[in-house]
Amino acid sequence: MKRTTLLLTLALAAFITISQTGAEAREQTFTDRFAGAADTGESGTYMFDKNHSVISFKVKHNGLIEIPGFFRDFTGKVEYNAADVSKSTVEFWAKATSIDTGVAGRDNHLRSKDFFEIEKFPDITFKSTKVERKGKVWVVTGDFTMKGVTKPMTFPFYLTGFIPGKDKSPTRMGITASTSLNRRDFGVNYGGNLPSGVAVISDNINVVLEIEATIKKDLPAAIKAATAL
Repeated sequence: MKRTTLLLTLALAAFITISQTGAEAREQTFTDRFAGAADTGESGTYMFDKNHSVISFKVKHNGLIEIPGFFRDFTGKVEYNAADVSKSTVEFWAKATSIDTGVAGRDNHLRSKDFFEIEKFPDITFKSTKVERKGKVWVVTGDFTMKGVTKPMTFPFYLTGFIPGKDKSPTRMGITASTSLNRRDFGVNYGGNLPSGVAVISDNINVVLEIEATIKKDLPAAIKAATAL
């Protein structure tokens, strides 16, 4: 009887511990996840690894749920200064035509004049003008251009770590950033309100970048000479 009671007590304690851990994980904020992440590594030019990177957004529909979307075709680079991160720069380009929300009809509408007008404005770009530290968070400010309109934008970002290069594998860095923008600031004005006054399509767009980037190394002179032949 005592053995059964002990086993039940241990099982209950384990269940409570697991339940509390799960709750903490669910309540953990974006900032908490990456605060204090390593910000050292190898200086150099890091190119976005598109196979292991995501540029995504979420838009609230009918005030009920957030519809996710992605830009599948993009490039970008980080000029990283390990000695002084504030001297680093970042820029990226996304092709508006590559928008993907998982619904073909909606994607075609988003490519039209009502939204991105991709034939006239094929590119969405960002080029940093300043990098600074604010508390535990790094912040990059730069010029963001969408649908022909350029405005300053600020991204809080986190350097989530570095993997040193080895043999044929280049040094790799991780970056996560999140921000929001008002689509009407960029001339994307389509959509009205429900009878309740709630917007069918929210003006506010949440943007998230999850980026892995690899350092770009100059080829050794012997290889350069061989490839030039």
